[in-house]
Amino acid sequence: MQYLLSTTLLWAFSFSLIGVYLAGQVDAWFSVLMRVALATLVFLPFLKPKQVSRSLALKLMLVGAIQLGCMYGFYYQSFLFLSVPEVLLFTVMTPIYVTLVNDAFERRFNWQFLLSAFIATLGAVAIRYEGIDQGFVTGFLLVQGANLCFATGQVAYKRIMANEPKHLAQQTVFAWFFVGALVVAVIAYLAMGNSERLPTTATQWGVLVYLGTIASGLGYFAWNKGATLVNIGALAVANNLLIPAGIAVNLLIWNHDADIMRLSIGAAIILAALAINERWAKRRMAKV
Repeated sequence: MQYLLSTTLLWAFSFSLIGVYLAGQVDAWFSVLMRVALATLVFLPFLKPKQVSRSLALKLMLVGAIQLGCMYGFYYQSFLFLSVPEVLLFTVMTPIYVTLVNDAFERRFNWQFLLSAFIATLGAVAIRYEGIDQGFVTGFLLVQGANLCFATGQVAYKRIMANEPKHLAQQTVFAWFFVGALVVAVIAYLAMGNSERLPTTATQWGVLVYLGTIASGLGYFAWNKGATLVNIGALAVANNLLIPAGIAVNLLIWNHDADIMRLSIGAAIILAALAINERWAKRRMAKV
């Protein structure tokens, strides 16, 4: 769990840095491209192509394309419609998706987890019950797209690496993960990017460098390596440790005017959904 906990602390500032310094100011697709490109450069020196089978390289590229490339596409766009605390709270549904995706890989289905997702959605509505508009709905759906991509990548990476030799050093193959994400980022920027909205300040460039090299480069390696060392239940719960840390950072440093009462009510409903999901998951594991 130490990998997951350390990454949680590392990522606690990322949401606010994006929401405050990049969202609506720097083209989202350029931000994604820069972040993924820098992360790729961090791990390219460790890459040993001759020690990795073509099959494993392609699998890791696919995981990176989904977990990072596609996820960032949804994630960065959501900041155009939602506040930072809202984006954070709506990521609380990721553990439910982790469970659902793992069930899909094992070819089983449990309707109770979908009910948990529905209850969590009600919590999201409670946060903005007086301001439900097309922008809010779009933002909420974008976050769920990001959640599903992130969950799918975690579960897939864990299952792929479980079939590889234990002595395989993951840092020597992880560049393939970023290469897959980079392919998606390049295509997305060329198709939808706006070259007139590049960073204009040293702060914006500095944020992108930090997010690319540290938050993405080191962060995703540590998180996915941690995912291979814990069970699915622990991985699902770990996904939500980031939320209180990220919200605390945002409210204490940047967002002093947030509606704490409304956020609390919505968060309580969402956490209730998570608790229900966790209870059902434990009950099902006890029967196995």
